Amino acid sequence: MASLRDWLNHIVNASSLKEMIAGPKIGGVRQVISGHPAEGLTPQRLASILRAAAQGEPEAYFELAEDIEERDLHYAAVMATRKRSVAQLPITVKAASDKPEHKKHAELVQTWIDSGVLRASLFDMLDAIGKGISVMEIDWQAQGGHLLPRKLIWRTPRWFTFDPDDGETVLLREGASGVPLLPHKFIVHRHKTKSGLTIRSGIARVALWAWMFKSFTTKDWAIFVQNYGQPIRIGKYGRGATEAEKDVLWRAVTGIAGDCAAIVPREMLIEFHEVGSKSSSTDMFERRADWLDRQVSKLVLGQTTTTDAISGGHAVSQEHRLVQEDIERADAGDVAGSVNEQVVYNIVAFNFGPQDAYPTVHIGRPDEVPLDKFADAFAKLAPQGLTASASYLRDRMGIPAPKKGDELVGGKAPSAAATGGDGGEPPKPKDETARQALDRLFSEPRLSLHASADPDPVDRLTARLEEEAADAMDGLVGEVRAALMAATDLRDAAGRLAALDLSADELAEAMARGMALAHLAGQASLMDELKKKAIEASTRRA
Repeated sequence: MASLRDWLNHIVNASSLKEMIAGPKIGGVRQVISGHPAEGLTPQRLASILRAAAQGEPEAYFELAEDIEERDLHYAAVMATRKRSVAQLPITVKAASDKPEHKKHAELVQTWIDSGVLRASLFDMLDAIGKGISVMEIDWQAQGGHLLPRKLIWRTPRWFTFDPDDGETVLLREGASGVPLLPHKFIVHRHKTKSGLTIRSGIARVALWAWMFKSFTTKDWAIFVQNYGQPIRIGKYGRGATEAEKDVLWRAVTGIAGDCAAIVPREMLIEFHEVGSKSSSTDMFERRADWLDRQVSKLVLGQTTTTDAISGGHAVSQEHRLVQEDIERADAGDVAGSVNEQVVYNIVAFNFGPQDAYPTVHIGRPDEVPLDKFADAFAKLAPQGLTASASYLRDRMGIPAPKKGDELVGGKAPSAAATGGDGGEPPKPKDETARQALDRLFSEPRLSLHASADPDPVDRLTARLEEEAADAMDGLVGEVRAALMAATDLRDAAGRLAALDLSADELAEAMARGMALAHLAGQASLMDELKKKAIEASTRRA
């Protein structure tokens, strides 16, 4: 296999699929060892790093963004929370249509999803949340007669830059200006916190300022604790003390802070002076650091309740959780879009050739009604006529179909009407005449004046007509079905239907019965109404 075609119908050299392109090179521009620009970071230096990144030199910015994930506990925690909330979501595949070939394409993609390659790579793909971009190199390998990604390898963003002409096209650092990426070899996932250039859209670009100010605060806090966390030691020596005696006293004063013990001559004196308002000064540093952490929580997670215990109760926490779920859904949709366009479509194209439509991967929880609400709604709507296939209900409830020989629990008990027992209407004789049907209909006081609480006569007559016509309709439909099933093609089916001698006598007889019953019921209702008015008139005269 010398060449293939990708989903855009471009010719792809098959040998390039297995070749690793973006790995590190000793002595080249792609070095494993990274710099640490966070050391001694100042506002002026941070501004210059961000400015250089926006102007096409993002390496220091990528290094700094990685630095703060290693140095700041809170930022590392909230970023990991956001990434893992998406990385553990269900992954499903939807076929392009119900055509057999489209289902076959979806089955191949599902096989690759089941291998776990994509799930293992989601966390690294979501590195774009912080840096704005994440690049994964695809290692294509033949597996079971199909060409599939064996691994998605994360490549540090330091090894990539952007085309200065448009500021968006990603280039591999190679040579003086960089080389374009082969589209079938890489997944370039972009995350946009705001509109604009990708390099200026990562969360880290905003979080860096909060981290720097917090680092200043914690440094000042450490100095304060070191200087004022313990009482000031003052050593006093006599007027005639020698230099050697002063040295002894000095070593005692300086050593007592760490050792908390010292010995001095009897004539020397050491005093401890407490510093007032230490607690209020310490609270100032803590409040400032906590405030900056809360701003980072809002930036990354959209809320603070899931990371900080604050007042507000259960209702507030539920609202904040909904905000986090909205962000999770958006992140999952962005990742699924990158995976579909840059991996899934090529999986199908490389194995089946370019197609008009492709299966799609969905990452996220299904937007479905909770099971308790679903079951309650269906229980209420089913008696009103709502129907659904048993397979759908079983899938929705997660209950597999029972196998032969399984012990069954539950199920619907047969009704008394179905078994002909007490409480049900007796089965209708097959050869019942219209007179017998009329006698049976009026054998119970359904239409009498004294049974006003019983069902409406019109409803009763409608149900009776449906029952009378059921056998006749089934006979007509059965003959048509048998003719169609026996036909070999459309022409044969047309001939068989034309040759049928369908008789509607039984249906006409049933309709006549229904009309007769309706006429008699109308007369009965009229007589009841006249009788009722006669009773009311006699009552008024009395």
